[in-house]
Amino acid sequence: MNFPPDFLWGAATSAYQVEGAVAEDGRAPSIWDTFTAGRGIDSGEVACDHYHRWPADADLMAGLGMNAYRFSLAWPRIVPAGTGPVNPAGLAHYDRMIDGLLERGITPVPTLYHWDLPQASQDRGGWESRATAEAFAAYTEVCLDAFGDRVPTWLTVNEPWVVSVLGYRLGLHAPGETDLRGSVLVAHHLLLAHGLAMQRIRSLRPAARAGIPLSLYPTYPAADADAEAARGSDGYTNRWFLDPVLRGEYPADMVELFERLVGPLDFVRPGDLDVIGTRPDLLGVNYYTRRRVAAAPQDGLPWRVLGAEEGVPRTESGWEDVPDAFHDLLVRLHHDYGTPLLITENGGVWNAEPDAAGRVRDTGRSHALRRHLLALSRAMDEGARMLGYLHWSLLDNLEWAEGYARRFGLVHVDRTTQERRVKDSACYYARVIAANSVVEVEEDE
Repeated sequence: MNFPPDFLWGAATSAYQVEGAVAEDGRAPSIWDTFTAGRGIDSGEVACDHYHRWPADADLMAGLGMNAYRFSLAWPRIVPAGTGPVNPAGLAHYDRMIDGLLERGITPVPTLYHWDLPQASQDRGGWESRATAEAFAAYTEVCLDAFGDRVPTWLTVNEPWVVSVLGYRLGLHAPGETDLRGSVLVAHHLLLAHGLAMQRIRSLRPAARAGIPLSLYPTYPAADADAEAARGSDGYTNRWFLDPVLRGEYPADMVELFERLVGPLDFVRPGDLDVIGTRPDLLGVNYYTRRRVAAAPQDGLPWRVLGAEEGVPRTESGWEDVPDAFHDLLVRLHHDYGTPLLITENGGVWNAEPDAAGRVRDTGRSHALRRHLLALSRAMDEGARMLGYLHWSLLDNLEWAEGYARRFGLVHVDRTTQERRVKDSACYYARVIAANSVVEVEEDE
């Protein structure tokens, strides 16, 4: 099928994963600078040097025919202390970048928060403090005032489930906390920050469209007896965020579970869910793989997430590569919530390196991209309203605590020289964009 004429075709990155220049032009430390230094792991100190190389990277996008670029604005670059004085050099950087994208025919799709909380905000309590949500609203106003005349689409808080669970329950991400109640509290404050940002966007830029990008995992029971466990796991990863944003309420079964595990959710104040439920214009969908669940306790929760199923294709990170689950997710979102959908992340790890001629033959990514786009088009046939597809990622970048070993990019980045090489998958994607339709992968692609 052909996609709509105004369909967004592009790629995505985030500031800490690609920019580098962490101590330049007034940027202050973020929690990820602190976390990576404290654990002695790969950091974003240099990353892909996108802060300096964005014009050439934008040329690459334009050359591939992309008409949209999702990137994130770095809060510690714009308001270094989290609140208070604005950094003119930070605003100037993104001002130049947004203008440069527009000059190349690329629509900027900025994310206001992609995990790089200013360390100064963390020192005042971070996302466990309600004040951080209020500070985020003020930071949102700064960004709207500076860039809102040229930005038609805004994204608020990236993947609050990942922030709250990996950052505050499992300790795998910044700031490295391990407390279930703290995790639920943080999730609420992240959602409140989203709602407050939506209200600012509605007030200051009423013509703009905006929404929240959620990490969503279609969840399946391992056997019929595991259906209740799968429903609980879906509530934990998906409905706990979808329902308040799109229905203005937390799911009752999950409220009951959390109150049994961590006590009263007394941090949810009267009126909070009205704010969180400020209706978005779109839902950002970040999809990578599915979850299979069995009815067995794990880490204090009454279900167990299983590993990859034997015989199911996998990416090189070991994640199941299941486009049918992508289709199921999109159709479910359409039927249950009815909101227009923007694919804000989708991709996988294929670690192909340049051959002797400098060519990067990441054939696995090309085929996976085609299968996922076919799944997306089938969902559209079944009524799902799709606004665009933004592949993760434009560049091989810092995969957070996993470092630089996992390559998600359409463009290969040499870790030593920063040389960019357009991979075969990017060439395939360019043909899709040119046709505005899913095309076959060519034999030598």
